[in-house]
Amino acid sequence: MFEKTTVDENYVRIPREKLFNFVVEIFKRLDVPEEDAKIVADNLIMADMRGIESHGVQRLKRYVDGIKVGAVNVHPNIKIVKESPVFAVIDGDEALGQVAGYRGMKLAIEKAKKGGVGIVGVRNSNHYGIAGYYAYMAAKEDLVGISMTTSRPLVAHTGAMEKFMGTSPISVAAPVEGDYPFLLDMATSVVPSGKVEVYRRKNKPVPGEWAISTETGEIIYDPNEILSPKGTILPLGGLGEITGGHKGYGLSAVVDILAGILNGATWSRHVGGTSDKHSDVGHFFMAIDPGAFGDKDEFKRNMKKFVDELRNAKKHPKFNRIWVHGEKGFLTYESRLKLGVPVYKKVLEEMNAIAEELGVEKLS
Repeated sequence: MFEKTTVDENYVRIPREKLFNFVVEIFKRLDVPEEDAKIVADNLIMADMRGIESHGVQRLKRYVDGIKVGAVNVHPNIKIVKESPVFAVIDGDEALGQVAGYRGMKLAIEKAKKGGVGIVGVRNSNHYGIAGYYAYMAAKEDLVGISMTTSRPLVAHTGAMEKFMGTSPISVAAPVEGDYPFLLDMATSVVPSGKVEVYRRKNKPVPGEWAISTETGEIIYDPNEILSPKGTILPLGGLGEITGGHKGYGLSAVVDILAGILNGATWSRHVGGTSDKHSDVGHFFMAIDPGAFGDKDEFKRNMKKFVDELRNAKKHPKFNRIWVHGEKGFLTYESRLKLGVPVYKKVLEEMNAIAEELGVEKLS
């Protein structure tokens, strides 16, 4: 078993199906169609199942609030506005981001199977959850998947001292013969904002140099300050060019270009949050058929050789094991299928308050 059978006293374990059905019912009570509710629930719970607590059910209230204030359209007219055999642009009509994102990657996969590659841009959407959800959709179809999204301004780019760019996540997935898919899922900031929110819920300082004050430029550790106008997260690589902060800044800019500007969506400081009307979040999806380049089975065999070589490289004495991207998440997923999903008690209380308001049976 990858995880311990016991959890911290501040958490409770809930079976995956029970949690899934609860979240689906919450969205249905908010007039979200059942199939769409299942897509959103699957995305949120996959985050928790893979150990990405920052993007799991702790975000449920945020989505519920977005629907309540009318920032999210629960009956969107999602439509293709431009298309060719290998690409498309989709207008999400302010849908739940997971719904627009699912349709975007599904279309990219269909095009890749027919033409070797599928590229789909989505505009006029909302927060779409974990980027890896969509890249993994492609990998499950023996395709290489790429997923990225714009996000609200929370990050100061190199040299700046204000919330200007998004955490702008990128995910790449590829199938591997007889092994877990390679699955990179990363923010282009030091951490995603959701991870700071986890520390705020636990009333603990963040453990690293993740953020600076927007007033002094000094490193700060208080999650409340970081998430307030007085703080801003740093780009991947941290403060300045010596540690490579400019590279995270550059990657974030690439996401704004591909997922935002290219699609006709907005970018960086102009992107809205989950409860903002017309947030105009943009997504970028790409699916590639390895069979269009050569023998697909050979590609998967070579991927297996590659990941095994990564694992078997000379190991640093401070590390117990060399991991391949996505591996921890898959092992965590398997453990939680058996043990249940750990949910922070304060999050559970928040979820049950929503349930009581909507007339849904509470979780216990």
